[in-house]
Amino acid sequence: MSPTMFLLIAGMAIVTYIPRMLPLTFMDTLPLPSWLQAVLRNVPYAALGALIFPGILTAHENVYFSLIGALTAILVAYLGANLIIVVLSSILILMTLTIFF
Repeated sequence: MSPTMFLLIAGMAIVTYIPRMLPLTFMDTLPLPSWLQAVLRNVPYAALGALIFPGILTAHENVYFSLIGALTAILVAYLGANLIIVVLSSILILMTLTIFF
């Protein structure tokens, strides 16, 4: 590995580590307001949605095909099914659509 590549990787690691380390170090004893805790609790769901939604729109050449799979997953998840059941139900619906259409 070239020295430039090593320095690039080390720099990216430091830049990634600092924003994660600072809140844990300095805000450990600082109590957060309840409204801020509620907002921060929803950040992982928002990030996951932002990562998944573009993939839904570009998963198949027909957007409706992808939306049917997403809506199936949303409905099954809303009904309280396990994650494996949610994924398998979407796959099953999309396999069925592929066979008949």
